[in-house]
Amino acid sequence: MSSHREAPEITKDPVADSTDVYAFVSPDVSGTVTLIANYIPLQGPAGGPNFYAFGDEVLYEIHIDNNGDAQPDITYQFRFQTVLTDPDTFLYNTGPILSLDSPNWNSRQSYTLSRVQNGKTAVLASGLVCPPCNIGPLSTPNYAQLAAQAVHAVPGGIKVFAGQRAEGFYVDLGAIFDLGDLRPFEQLHTQYGMHVFSAAAPGVNATAQLNVHSIAIQVPTSQLTATGHPVIGVWTSASRQTARVWDAGQGKNVYSGPFYQVSRLANPLFNEVLVPLGKKDLWNSLPPSDDKLFASGVTSPELAQLLPALYPGVFPNLEKLNNAGTPRSDLAAILLTGIPSGVVAGFQNYTGSIQADMMRLNTAVPASTNPNPLGIIGGDLAGFPNGRRVSDDVVSIELRAIAGATVPLVDKTFTPDAAASQVTDGLTKSSVPAGFLGSFPYLGTPYSGFDTPK
Repeated sequence: MSSHREAPEITKDPVADSTDVYAFVSPDVSGTVTLIANYIPLQGPAGGPNFYAFGDEVLYEIHIDNNGDAQPDITYQFRFQTVLTDPDTFLYNTGPILSLDSPNWNSRQSYTLSRVQNGKTAVLASGLVCPPCNIGPLSTPNYAQLAAQAVHAVPGGIKVFAGQRAEGFYVDLGAIFDLGDLRPFEQLHTQYGMHVFSAAAPGVNATAQLNVHSIAIQVPTSQLTATGHPVIGVWTSASRQTARVWDAGQGKNVYSGPFYQVSRLANPLFNEVLVPLGKKDLWNSLPPSDDKLFASGVTSPELAQLLPALYPGVFPNLEKLNNAGTPRSDLAAILLTGIPSGVVAGFQNYTGSIQADMMRLNTAVPASTNPNPLGIIGGDLAGFPNGRRVSDDVVSIELRAIAGATVPLVDKTFTPDAAASQVTDGLTKSSVPAGFLGSFPYLGTPYSGFDTPK
């Protein structure tokens, strides 16, 4: 999955677990960029009576590097506060919630938005109200209208939203983590002495009917970029204070001390697939500027070594490339430095030689009027890995890149295997039942616990 259970320690702390990052030129609001960071993975909609919420004790941040040094030049901080209007009821709500100030809504969450730049922190807005979770037709009727009330305008032409959304990342987890047994790509397997045959079948979206919590902000492009440099690098992080003590008298944890980073995310599947198990927690604790420590996982990915073994005879050219020990400079360009000018005609999102996992977006590339979910490899320069839109098929894109489809970007003599341009988990954006919105915050209405099929 994109980054839902990517490291041992963060699996124990879902409110601080970043799942996906999106960065794209807003298709419906000229001159703006939309940044989205999702948290709290794999939410079953029927989560009552303690429905999901951001962590009041967690510092959530979206970072922007606009000069290529893999350090944050601009950071948007989000701090949340939860209030119970009636602590003597077990209910999340005592009647229908028809507005964000409804007296029936018991467990309310709001937040403060700050911007950090040049070492100075400025509060942009406070008391911004999150919507409730989508409980069901009696508790949260007209949920889409209710959530729309939580889209806040902030001085400076900024829009912001924080709350529950339908999971937009589509992936066949059951197939990918069963030794890459991709359902549309199945065949006779002989690896490890097994002889297993399964007929080709459609992919199964493991995240269908699940929700996440999104932090979304739409900002004028001029507030993010440096003069003459349209490319930005984006990542999210979550931090906790260094000391946590269980207060037995209050029955809760008490936190103190400086904040330390417990998770981060930029490119999808980076920590999940490219960082070895023994280093995943370390990766989550470090800044992108230290990613040279993990570069070998990008330039010699384990999955690229496994594909020829898992699918004998299907990837002969990839197998030869692996055996030659040639570092995958195509993957390094896509994930660690950005793509230099001249590699893809009419495009670049290069941030320099510093190797760092950042979601790189060339803000000078206009939003596509006919988006291709395969992004750049599908001929759409406004899609992943030039940023990431909410419906981009990042699983197929990254699988094909690892399988060798992008090697000719740096080595014109290499011929990708025919299967490299076909490998997929068999899902498309239509695999997301809630679909997507055409305007901010773009991710679809979350599934309700009452309506979601069991």
